[in-house]
Amino acid sequence: MFNQAPDTHLIRRIAVIGSGIAGLTAAILLGKQGHSVTVFEKSRGPGGRLAAKRVSGGSADIGAQYFTSRNPAFMDFLTRYAGESSFSPWAGRLMFQHSDGKRAPFPEEQRFVGTPRMTAISRALSAHVELVPETRIERMARASSKWDLFDTEGRDRGRFDQVVVTAPPAQARDLVQASGLDELAGRLEHAVSEVAPCWAVAAHFSQPLDPGFDGMRCQHPVLYWVANNSSKPGREDSGQWWVLHGDAEWTRAHVDASPEKVGGELVRAFQDLTGADQQPDDIVAHRWLYARSGGEDFPGHLWLEQLGIGLAGDWLDGGRVEGAFNSASGLVKAMTN
Repeated sequence: MFNQAPDTHLIRRIAVIGSGIAGLTAAILLGKQGHSVTVFEKSRGPGGRLAAKRVSGGSADIGAQYFTSRNPAFMDFLTRYAGESSFSPWAGRLMFQHSDGKRAPFPEEQRFVGTPRMTAISRALSAHVELVPETRIERMARASSKWDLFDTEGRDRGRFDQVVVTAPPAQARDLVQASGLDELAGRLEHAVSEVAPCWAVAAHFSQPLDPGFDGMRCQHPVLYWVANNSSKPGREDSGQWWVLHGDAEWTRAHVDASPEKVGGELVRAFQDLTGADQQPDDIVAHRWLYARSGGEDFPGHLWLEQLGIGLAGDWLDGGRVEGAFNSASGLVKAMTN
């Protein structure tokens, strides 16, 4: 049915689904090549995993905690399109906890955070694209060599020559399956099984705590990661906000628990981990159904030229924030070669 590959030099209208780092990277790079690009985002604003939760006195990073730049092109891209004021190095004391409870420092590597919150980066990047928020694309319908996009309200969101999907694998699978692309949906099943959920909790302590670290990858039945959000540059908190990420297996077992119960459990685990006895005076919980990517099969991106559909995201390139950029930039190269 789709034997004729389109001429990429004639393609001008491109839809990007998702406005995390991968979606914004793809949209900016394609736009700079002269294409007309529209980004559709299901939430109120851009960000993806660069997420921050509004809390009393400011915000707390509940998604990606920091990022690295091992690919120089990533830092060049952020500096040019997000601006140097949107991110800063984080000189936090970061630790690994071994199975025996002992701690070791992270390897020496510069790590960055958005300032004054992680979403500062995605919001700055989104200024360079046409963004349609609060719009979940539910299905695509083939129209000759193009695609008509429809949202969850059944509204026609336009006809596009190519579509770039940067949603998490489960949402990408559901979209392509609803669009009659069963073979592609089947190819995504393994990736779906490798993505773990995560309960995230931001807990505020009126008096500062110092457990000897600012962030730690834990060996704990309840906790995967804890971090002093207030130690990051640009945060001017009264007291301290700590971010607690639940262990994947624990989260799976409690995925439908109430935010109040989850908040209490993660705080008690944090107290057990650090020996702190101070009670928080504010707790905010958020459930990530699609958080950390697993597995080792990372093709970088997927480009189906005959269909005019590409997939990009951190889950296709190692799971890191920088992986989202690498995936999207690799996809754009494949689309325009």
